[in-house]
Amino acid sequence: MKLHELASVLTANPDRHPRFIFPDGATIPGHFHITEVGQVSKRFIDCGGKLQEPTETCVLQTHVAGDVDHRLTGAVFAKILDIGRQVLPHDNLEVEIEYDCCVLSQYPITSAAVNREHIDFHLARKETECLAKGRCGIEEGGCCGDEPGELSNKTGAVCC
Repeated sequence: MKLHELASVLTANPDRHPRFIFPDGATIPGHFHITEVGQVSKRFIDCGGKLQEPTETCVLQTHVAGDVDHRLTGAVFAKILDIGRQVLPHDNLEVEIEYDCCVLSQYPITSAAVNREHIDFHLARKETECLAKGRCGIEEGGCCGDEPGELSNKTGAVCC
């Protein structure tokens, strides 16, 4: 979901409470806070030595504190995003939710559904993938066929 889409849903539903739903159906506890609005830019080279196109995302950090009576509304969430525009280059960024439950993870927002009390934001898992399968000789169950961190004898790429 793009930042402008998120802002639009929140503005259209100022009295509803946002709820973040993980792919398995679990939710971030309803008394979460949005503690950071950030822009993350990633430039990288894949394991095959190719420079990839830079990516940019808006990351919203959530925090669950002991204040169980806290409930964010769409209006307050929209105001937080508005304040965050100071650090965001544009509103066409994909939005990810950062959540800490044993490990810090980021989840892209895939969709929103409005019901009587909530705005349900559905989250997806992020997964790693080899971006240079054809160049590094990756096969199912392994990468390169050589030791991790070494140059492949087949391709000259660094093995995963």
